[in-house]
Amino acid sequence: MSALLALLTDASATAAALSLIYATAVATAAAAAVLSRDPDRRRDARTTLSILLGRRGNR
Repeated sequence: MSALLALLTDASATAAALSLIYATAVATAAAAAVLSRDPDRRRDARTTLSILLGRRGNR
């Protein structure tokens, strides 16, 4: 039973780490979309953000 508990603990720690990395990537893309002065960079950041969030752009 302790092997199962260790496996679940490791899996939850890995999931938490990956969630933190994903949240950091989304926050960075959102900040770039808002704060960038160059319109091309803002557009690229918005595109990246839509890809990360799984949303489709206006077509």
